[in-house]
Amino acid sequence: MRYFILLIIISLTACDSRPQNIALGTLERDRIAHTATANEIVVALPVPQGSEVKRGTLLVKLDDTLQQTQVSKAEAEVAQAEANLEKLRNGARLEEVAAARAKVEGAKAVLVENEANYERSLKLIKYSVISQATLESALASRDSSLASLQSAEEQLHELTSGTREEDLRAAEARLDAVIASLAGEKKKLADLSVRATRDGLLDDLPWNLGERVTAGSPLAIVLAGKAPFARIYVPEPYRVKVKVGDTLVVHVDGLEKTLSGKLRWIATEPAFTPYYALNQEERSRLMYLAEVQLQDSEAYLPNGVPAQVELP
Repeated sequence: MRYFILLIIISLTACDSRPQNIALGTLERDRIAHTATANEIVVALPVPQGSEVKRGTLLVKLDDTLQQTQVSKAEAEVAQAEANLEKLRNGARLEEVAAARAKVEGAKAVLVENEANYERSLKLIKYSVISQATLESALASRDSSLASLQSAEEQLHELTSGTREEDLRAAEARLDAVIASLAGEKKKLADLSVRATRDGLLDDLPWNLGERVTAGSPLAIVLAGKAPFARIYVPEPYRVKVKVGDTLVVHVDGLEKTLSGKLRWIATEPAFTPYYALNQEERSRLMYLAEVQLQDSEAYLPNGVPAQVELP
């Protein structure tokens, strides 16, 4: 029975008249999916499907009203942080220092008055002219005015000593943080205007004008490149005979003329593994995925058409 099966395989192989140095595949283009970054409404579709687009072309525009407010808020925070930093760098104004000095002088005058009242109360208490409560009230007034004077002097010292280095660094870090936040909000705003990242053909617009899209869903599909490439499977015996950059002959179904293309990529691993567990005959059936780029003059060729590539 085993010999019978082997004879059948040999007979089928003998009857197969196809050339052995042919790699089969199809014409393809890089498929670029531009996805939505927010759940917003489609407000503009300026380019119809099937149009040739250049890098930077506006494909879809989403409603950016809400994001504009976020950008404005971030800009206001930047302006506030810049003003605060400038204030710390410039230090106190002359008017502020003068006001602080006047406050110190006023606190001194109050202290002198309350100190005198307290001394007078001490004398009067000896003759029982005033009560103990009156004496304690005079003492409290004196202590309060002393604390007020110390506070005013500390404020004056703070104004005249200049800004601390730590406060300046904190203000600079705050400014850097809000600037970074503004950049992020502007990026989110720009992402609501979906633009082509490569030249190509606008193949599909899944969402209609006025629909609210889902974040992460594709908004526009672009088939990149001026010409398609042939995605083929190279048989294992020919893998060592080809390398990236080789010029190969390409046959496309429906065209009588032959085309030329350059091998732009070939896989380092076979499509079927493990190769080390296969004998020599089985290894010959292993295939390596490869891509052969056609010339720009073949831009008219559509995707999905069968192609055959001659191997050396």
